[in-house]
Amino acid sequence: MDDSVPVLIPSGRVFTPDELIFYADRDGRTLDEAIADADLLVSCPHSGAAIPEELAAFLAPQFTHRLQYDFSDVSTSAIVRRWAELDPRVVYVENPHPRIVRDPNRARPDDLGAKLREAVARVRAAGPYQRVDLTGVDAIRPVTFSFFPLLVIPDEGEELDRMVAMFEEVAERGLGVYERTRDELRERFVAAKFAASRADGRPRRFTTLSFHDTMNHTTTRDGAVRVERDPKDRLPAIVALSNRGDHDGEPRDVDPPDPVTMRPDLVRELAAAHRLGFAAGSADDVQLNQPYLGSQEIIASGARFRELAGDADAAGVTLSAVQAEFLREFLLGERNAAVLARPGTGWVEPDPDHVDRIARACMASWDVFRESA
Repeated sequence: MDDSVPVLIPSGRVFTPDELIFYADRDGRTLDEAIADADLLVSCPHSGAAIPEELAAFLAPQFTHRLQYDFSDVSTSAIVRRWAELDPRVVYVENPHPRIVRDPNRARPDDLGAKLREAVARVRAAGPYQRVDLTGVDAIRPVTFSFFPLLVIPDEGEELDRMVAMFEEVAERGLGVYERTRDELRERFVAAKFAASRADGRPRRFTTLSFHDTMNHTTTRDGAVRVERDPKDRLPAIVALSNRGDHDGEPRDVDPPDPVTMRPDLVRELAAAHRLGFAAGSADDVQLNQPYLGSQEIIASGARFRELAGDADAAGVTLSAVQAEFLREFLLGERNAAVLARPGTGWVEPDPDHVDRIARACMASWDVFRESA
């Protein structure tokens, strides 16, 4: 493989929901049976890294295989697939497209072209490779988080419109399938938990978990992932759990109000469970809502669960949404993280033993959380 060029999905590739859903004992259980047994729907909106071939013409020439994978949360895929393989209480849905197509953990803009034009204007005003704030216009980003060029953006309005139309057309073959499948699974879980609780009178829990990773280092021009992020942007040593609250999981005092997506007591229990499940050396290795509050996936699930609150109370079902942002160096393991700290254009292969250990720690953490109920 030529590491100096990105990895592509063959032109015309259309994904099916069945390809994006993972759960234990697929040969012996139906999806309905898996949903009945599970209480956790895990989604990875950024785990895809390969780029649809139709978009290759828009990629910046500097965009290498390493920059491509660094711009995804690709390490999450192997870990959550393994977790779902091991744990019958989990159903996992994975986005096959990278965030370069469009970021499903951002609110979908009504006018994607207008947002992209604004993002391009901000990047050009800042200058090449310079830090730029793309808040609110980053559904499609023209630069990576290290501010490397991602896309060659046409200047002309009609050309840009054609580019946006191609991105939207391609997204429907993978990312759109992911979004619809994720939301349909959420509704199927809710219906199943309501029905089960009403049938036997026992309370139920259902949680949606948006699973991510972020590195505490960004990339130099020679490809070395070794530039430390600002302290305010650094993740704890294991994971940050987010429910849109403060550092204790309580609602923040903001206007307009921003409701929490998981009850404060529950998110604190979940953090304590992760400290046990991952054998954390310090309480600070697992933190709440820092540096991130959680984004669109938990915002959307939280809003839906608030709509269902009355029915959920009547049925005895607790509905929660939480984001887990793992430290990428931790998910990669020390050896692979060290490789990426050196100059290069390629990525690393997951260490199967390390993947298995992390997946089992995820399972153990949620086991502890269940037992705390």
